[in-house]
Amino acid sequence: MELSSPQKERYGKDNMKALDAQRLAQFIAWGPIVFEVSYIMTKWGIFQLLADHREGLSIDEVAQQKSITHYAAQVLLESSLTIGTVYLENGKFCIAKPGRFLIDDKMAISDMNFNQDVNYMGMFHLEEALKNGKPEGLKVFGNWPTIYEGLSELPEQVQKSWFGFDHFYSDHSFEEALQIVFARHPRRLLDVGGNTGRWASQCVGYDAEVNVTIMDLPQQLGMMRKATAGTKGADRISGHPANLLDESNAFPTGFDAIWMSQFLDCFSESQVLSILKRAAVSMQADSRLYIMETLWDRQRFETASFCLAQTSLYFTAMANGNSKMFYSKDLERLVGEAGLKVEKIHDNIGLGHSIMVCCK
Repeated sequence: MELSSPQKERYGKDNMKALDAQRLAQFIAWGPIVFEVSYIMTKWGIFQLLADHREGLSIDEVAQQKSITHYAAQVLLESSLTIGTVYLENGKFCIAKPGRFLIDDKMAISDMNFNQDVNYMGMFHLEEALKNGKPEGLKVFGNWPTIYEGLSELPEQVQKSWFGFDHFYSDHSFEEALQIVFARHPRRLLDVGGNTGRWASQCVGYDAEVNVTIMDLPQQLGMMRKATAGTKGADRISGHPANLLDESNAFPTGFDAIWMSQFLDCFSESQVLSILKRAAVSMQADSRLYIMETLWDRQRFETASFCLAQTSLYFTAMANGNSKMFYSKDLERLVGEAGLKVEKIHDNIGLGHSIMVCCK
């Protein structure tokens, strides 16, 4: 594996001081407790309470205003103090910058809810998943081969956090992505793995002449029809039911553009290659395939690379057991093996997406 210059600076050497390394090691060892305390401080509104009282509050004042015991307030605040989400000044607890991010930063909120509701219990089975190549953590919710077959049956709060996470990252990319895709004025667009139809709705709203076909599992198309019913341009959105894991399912033909957003990271390399090969067969000389993914090694900020690398383990334990967030060279290699060429890569789309534009 090769890293770009910024990534080499971040990950190419061990330059952490011993005390910092020891602190990080203990932070990892106590990570589950750090997470749950911070989640409860957010859920119970204690961070927000401290943010509303810039002068700070005592343990008793927090306990009184949140209707919890002195003991509960004390253990939460002392833990948060050593985590670094609050600080103590003149005998009173005040919210620190990391605590503010947990209540003000929509990305942090989305990530925390996703990990609490979707990942937390299932991650106990990560070791099994790594050994077996199956999403062993998914059994905490049901007996499906992948999370995608079970999305419509997941508990309501789990669904809410799953879609909230998925939509948060994709929605911030739509405006720039639309400009890139519609620069070629496609009239027929195939949205592969279109989920609830958010991208398709954006397309028909952006261009009054485009028709969008969503290719996805039948149960996903059912959710899409419900979500798009009555919306502007819904009459120009149609469905093509298909299980992409079935290699006998050919892609429909005649499309100017094929769109895959946050889709290929849901499959193993061999499955990705099969999907790309079938897409290539369906393409014309002037067709374009647009692949939008968050590539961990093409991120502007280190925090983004960190979050993406951890997200890969969601796929391992919960989603399907065999996919991950892409290293860009792996995706480029698979595109080439499928008989396609990467024409251009647009980076820094939205919150860290890249769009690979591919042609025959």
